[in-house]
Amino acid sequence: MPGHVESELIWLNDLGNHYPHTAGMWTYYPDLLAKPVPRYTSYPTAAEFGDIDTDLYRQALQSAEGEISLYVHIPFCEKICFYCGCNTAAAGRRQRLESYLAALHSEIELVASLVPASARVGRIAFGGGSPNAIAPDEFQRILDSLYSNFTIPDATLSIELDPRTMSSGWADVIANVGIERASLGVQTFSPKCQEAIGRVQSEDCIVQTVDWLRGAGVTSLNFDLMYGLPGQTKGDLEDSLQRTRVLGADRVALFGYAHVPHVVPRQRAIDESNLPDQRVRFEMAQMGYGYFASHGYMPVGFDHFAKAGSDPLAQAAMEGTLRRNIQGFTDDQSDILIGLGSSAISSFPQLLAQNAKNSGHYRMMCSQDQLTANRGIPRSASDRYRGAVIEQLLCNSRARIGACLMHSALPSLLPFLERGLAAIDREWLIITPDGLPYARTIAALFDEHRAAAIRQFSSAV
Repeated sequence: MPGHVESELIWLNDLGNHYPHTAGMWTYYPDLLAKPVPRYTSYPTAAEFGDIDTDLYRQALQSAEGEISLYVHIPFCEKICFYCGCNTAAAGRRQRLESYLAALHSEIELVASLVPASARVGRIAFGGGSPNAIAPDEFQRILDSLYSNFTIPDATLSIELDPRTMSSGWADVIANVGIERASLGVQTFSPKCQEAIGRVQSEDCIVQTVDWLRGAGVTSLNFDLMYGLPGQTKGDLEDSLQRTRVLGADRVALFGYAHVPHVVPRQRAIDESNLPDQRVRFEMAQMGYGYFASHGYMPVGFDHFAKAGSDPLAQAAMEGTLRRNIQGFTDDQSDILIGLGSSAISSFPQLLAQNAKNSGHYRMMCSQDQLTANRGIPRSASDRYRGAVIEQLLCNSRARIGACLMHSALPSLLPFLERGLAAIDREWLIITPDGLPYARTIAALFDEHRAAAIRQFSSAV
């Protein structure tokens, strides 16, 4: 396989300009990208979370009905990358890992005992950290516990994986339990960029992981890639885009690296003087969009892509049923997502609730048979309304907005309207194709919580 990949890449490079360039497709307006904005995987965002009464979470669980989704957080990695802002720790301390898994089993039993039996689980997602930082048999036991305690008639399973710790044993358990969707933390194929962010993984390692997963029956395979990395050139990025396509990724999430060392202390290991500037980041995002859009992928937002005609995410984008939740863009239609594990976030129409972030505190609460959700925010009617507007703008590039809210947002919208990045058609606000990279900035105009926590967010592109 590595030889095949290399030969096709040589062929692609010999073609020269083998895809339509996107120069001029988007116009760079630095003044409109100056303010950091959230990614809006929830509204209100986690920056607005405060202490909550655990009874609110208990009541939300007890009132869950219809189809629900589960998210299971495994906060461990074999190696910790410099850039990572996730709640994760090294998996080397065996006693701590085993203690965490015991607490997770306790939480599963307690939470499931509160959820009505009539509530059916349609999706189960495992994330982290890296779920494959634990042993395959430990993962199997977690899944067995979920099936034993919740009503799960026929769930779609997905998992995040670290190629560096993938194994044939993990491939076997993925095949046995029927996981259909997997996401690989690739980030970049450039050795110098891998060194700079503390995530060194050979192409052979990634190719072997892809082969294992396809053999295990994974039909939707996502690659996480990053632009704006230290020392990264547009040539480095294009090489990663090509290799990703050649390896057959069904989905691609092309994230802009968010350098916020005041929030993520481990990022201090990264030389910020070597980071691409804002204009280069913009050009990298444009390159990624142009490449995938011209190679059989449907853009989802401006930085996610799915194979047109086959992947469920592309179908949802085509049909206007795309959603956005704690895990990002999704075709999951459920309004209830229950998070299990330390720092996991649960989302209900009336409440956002987060489990204890500190692993030790989480384990202690579980050992005392307590619910661990201790932070969050009740969602007011205004929050739900504004959250729906933001979600529709990011998912469908348009949202129906009431006259009062449109009137209040109009002064802030004018710079986008005047430059053709957005348009108003009666009660509809529309983000134009030229305005795609400004989508989060436009959506943020409807966030009434935003001003108080602006410093915690990353660049819009």
